[in-house]
Amino acid sequence: MAKPRDEMLSIPQVIEEIGVPRATFYRWRQLRKGPRAIKLPNGAVRIRRSELDRWIATLEEAA
Repeated sequence: MAKPRDEMLSIPQVIEEIGVPRATFYRWRQLRKGPRAIKLPNGAVRIRRSELDRWIATLEEAA
């Protein structure tokens, strides 16, 4: 069985999902505190679904 492709999310999709303003997301990127991103040759930025999920998991507080 083939492994499903890891969805590539655009910045608008990511900021809508995590509920932060665009400026906040770009500030996090500048400070290297956001999820790792892929910059495509056309300048577009994408974030893998698995990377977003991994990044969110690192933010969870210990119980």
